[in-house]
Amino acid sequence: MATFVISLAVLALWIPLRERPGLGTIANALVIAAALQVGVWFLPHPDPTWLKLLFVFAGVALIGIGSGLYLTTNLGPGPRDGWMTGIHTKFNIPVARVRLGIEITVLALGWLLGGTVGLGTVIFALLIGPSVGWGLRLVDRGVRVPSESEPELEA
Repeated sequence: MATFVISLAVLALWIPLRERPGLGTIANALVIAAALQVGVWFLPHPDPTWLKLLFVFAGVALIGIGSGLYLTTNLGPGPRDGWMTGIHTKFNIPVARVRLGIEITVLALGWLLGGTVGLGTVIFALLIGPSVGWGLRLVDRGVRVPSESEPELEA
């Protein structure tokens, strides 16, 4: 529920960027919130540290590929990804750098608010931007030609 509520709050950050939500925006907010809860209920909690790290790195890679797949459908980015693509478009900063900046900011704010910051959290924050950039390059290579008003999502 917290993830869904935060998704709605992040949509407010779209206003100055003039981002427009789509079907993918709503679906992302609902599906991600539900998937996180189901994951908490059913995914194993590995014991050895090396297996925990394997889960983290696999998750970062899968999110990068998944982001590349759904962002190139043009059905509307999810709340956080719309913020990322809006900043990218408005300021012409590569997606990977924008996402890195967002994640580092959110990590710092979470820590300042008393949240737990573990190794997995730091790895995710540092690698998800490059992973999304890589996923976009992998999926979008020569497939989509942006219109004149829509700059390419550069990693």
